[in-house]
Amino acid sequence: MTKSRAAINKVSILFTCIGRRVSLLNSFRKAGRQLKIDLLLLGTDTTKLSSALQLCDKGFLVKPITHPDYIRQLLTIVKINKVKLLVPTIDTDLLVLAKNKPKFAKLGCLVLVSEPSVIKICQDKRKTHQFLVTNGFDAPETISPRTALTRKKISWPRLLKPWDGAAGKNMIVVNNKKELAVLAHRIPNAICQELVKGTEYTCDVYVDLGMKVRCIVPRKRIEIRAGEVSKGQVVKNKKIMNRVAELAGMLKAGPGVITVQCFLQQNRTIKFSEINPRFGGGVPLAIKAGANFPKWILQELLGKRTNIRFNDFQDNLIMLRYDSEVWAGSATLQ
Repeated sequence: MTKSRAAINKVSILFTCIGRRVSLLNSFRKAGRQLKIDLLLLGTDTTKLSSALQLCDKGFLVKPITHPDYIRQLLTIVKINKVKLLVPTIDTDLLVLAKNKPKFAKLGCLVLVSEPSVIKICQDKRKTHQFLVTNGFDAPETISPRTALTRKKISWPRLLKPWDGAAGKNMIVVNNKKELAVLAHRIPNAICQELVKGTEYTCDVYVDLGMKVRCIVPRKRIEIRAGEVSKGQVVKNKKIMNRVAELAGMLKAGPGVITVQCFLQQNRTIKFSEINPRFGGGVPLAIKAGANFPKWILQELLGKRTNIRFNDFQDNLIMLRYDSEVWAGSATLQ
């Protein structure tokens, strides 16, 4: 009986492309302690100079995502270490993991990722826009630069950015057709999007292993640095929460945590801009507010009962981020 219980309470988790996700790693470690689970936290990256990799129980250096051996390397790590859960952390990792999800399942490992069709919608801003408007969600007008240049009547300013971009890279505000004509060629895969005014929110959405939307935490983006929130505040806006729940349900994203970005305009209408089917960079704020995603994930993984309430988290909590240090050299790298 004791051996059986010990076996159940020992769980290996693998974080791919772990980079700087120190807070997320520590949140899982804390959840393991709360549930009295013996967690082995593993991480992968392409470089030793990864802060979160240094803090894993085991770190693995792997080939880049685009390399043909990448998935084979991950499968080997999963098999040798009896990994039960794989958690992706960046956009570029999602599609290849989704396509290979059955291979991991054969080894008894759950990959916390949406279906390939969902990821393709989220990672192409043109498809995101089409999904939103087709399903009755307000979204900023999204057209090609060529269409914007040939249209007689168009509102300015506009946002010029790649349809496959991430982290706010290569985003430029253009104020007229002349600027658009000059700058459009400098941005690969450019789209021309309506510049939305209002208060921007990122919503953390928890979708359980049964694909049911269970909790939504709206975070007001107060300040952004390098495309990631550096100052944010939880705002328990029920209108946003209910609408995001509808969106996530229609999209069939999950399981796990996805993020939905939207703008609350002065007339109280909501415009949706982006969907990222992974843990967001600002998720530590939602977790600290009481939406304990790592704990819920572990409970579900082990078949334990969860006590998840749709809006049971602290309102108005503010996160103010700062830089800290990790000292390299002590991690066990494979």
